[in-house]
Amino acid sequence: MRKVIGIGETVLDIIFKNGQPIGAVPGGSVFNGIISLGRAGVNTTFISEAGNDRVGDEIISFLKENGVNADNVNIFPDSKSPISLAFLDDNNDADYIFYKDHPHDQLDFVYPDVQADDIVMFGSYYAVNPVIRPQVMGFLDYARSHGAILYYDVNFRPSHRNDIMKVTPNILENLEMADIVRGSYEDFTVMFKKDDPDRVYNAEISFYCKKFIYTQGAQPVQLRAEGGFKKSYPVIVTDTVSTIGAGDNFNAGFVYGMMKYNITREVIERGLTEEQWDNIMRCAQEFSADCCKSISNSISKEFGEKMKL
Repeated sequence: MRKVIGIGETVLDIIFKNGQPIGAVPGGSVFNGIISLGRAGVNTTFISEAGNDRVGDEIISFLKENGVNADNVNIFPDSKSPISLAFLDDNNDADYIFYKDHPHDQLDFVYPDVQADDIVMFGSYYAVNPVIRPQVMGFLDYARSHGAILYYDVNFRPSHRNDIMKVTPNILENLEMADIVRGSYEDFTVMFKKDDPDRVYNAEISFYCKKFIYTQGAQPVQLRAEGGFKKSYPVIVTDTVSTIGAGDNFNAGFVYGMMKYNITREVIERGLTEEQWDNIMRCAQEFSADCCKSISNSISKEFGEKMKL
């Protein structure tokens, strides 16, 4: 049975609307997607660290409640859980303030079992953070050598703009390791000062990775792949409560689609047909749209039940 392994940060998201807190939910970029996959019945494992506090306890319980294996989430004695404040604007898009002690990041875990055609999800600052880079890279190498498919969500926030020079080699290494790369127009504006999907793909991505997804909020999703293949997918119109987990759940839906439609390493290397891309993109869009209907960062349990493989 294929499984999905996520590696990323854990954080408590405190969500504000009109200056007042309206909710607090466990979060983290890859974490949000893994929770959704767990709810959809996918065999999932999460690699991370959590604070030695009530928030950390809640995060581990939350993973288990949603069917995610949390054996590889470490708790270090003196660590505090990171907090994120998310301020929703009139369009329910979020502006963030992060409270995290990056110098105290440490990652120490036993590699979970990885088999051919398992999928590894990684991304955001966690995937380029110099402090834990050797451990992250070691695991990606290990997964790759065991035949896993690597899905990389760039997710590079403006708050790390000043770190660009320092982490660019790690970003490029991630692009090279990945089988599929997704990023948003904000990511590439911050990283490369480019805001056109063709320019980003041709100048920055295609040399390293041929399969590229470019998201741009409510604008159509752009797909670029080998052989000059390109396609645009309109976003599903939905009544949005919060867009906090929109991208993370796009990733989850995409990976879910790869499982559902049996996209193996062999298929990836041969190249996907247009029909295969269409099927996976539909799943990605559906997961993303469902997540935006609440402030929970992930798909609803009801939607998950409906999508169970």
